[in-house]
Amino acid sequence: MEKEELKKLAGEKATEYIEDGMIIGLGTGSTAEYSVRKIGKMVNEGLKIKGIPTSNHTRRIAKECKIPLTTLEEEPVIDITIDGADEVDSNMSLIKGGGGALAREKIIAYNSKKVIIVVDDSKVVKALGIDFPLPVEVLKFGWTATQQTLEEMGCSVELRKIMDDPFITDNSNYIIDCDFDRIADPEKLEKDLNLIPGVVENGLFIGMVDKVIVGGKQGILTLEK
Repeated sequence: MEKEELKKLAGEKATEYIEDGMIIGLGTGSTAEYSVRKIGKMVNEGLKIKGIPTSNHTRRIAKECKIPLTTLEEEPVIDITIDGADEVDSNMSLIKGGGGALAREKIIAYNSKKVIIVVDDSKVVKALGIDFPLPVEVLKFGWTATQQTLEEMGCSVELRKIMDDPFITDNSNYIIDCDFDRIADPEKLEKDLNLIPGVVENGLFIGMVDKVIVGGKQGILTLEK
């Protein structure tokens, strides 16, 4: 199967865990989009749920699919969040943030009873950081100083750009992509990064995931705690 087929397989499989009356966290990214569009079809067929998008992009897709939306302020407890990832290791730790929504994604995941991650098999890695740089969302104020501090932690850093302009997150911040080659201790690194003044959030998701649904050439593989 082609990569897009594998993504669709995983994304749609995750929707089987949704029940009437649930509050659903709607993830960001190409694989999570298949989940969102499937949820839209289920709503059209009579499913009663409310969604909380993790990004403005996902909000637009959800509205297009006529999914009823709410906010974390109105519904502080989320039943299930379905989201994608850029890397998943054997401990179900993640790197997220390729789409730039990592801060909102982490807030939504933290406030969810269950987090289901959907990926194709190319995202499963032996160690985090091997294939994908770690996104770190930073305030615009003093960002060059923050970038220098990040670089001193032993990584190569690059301000994320679109064409020649800095990428701006939905929170009006910058993203610095940090290439560590291989992250030896993701849990410690997550904490250390968030102690740096100017860092809003980083893309390491540690101990937050209940289930990973992997679309592979042999079909669906489910990883659980």
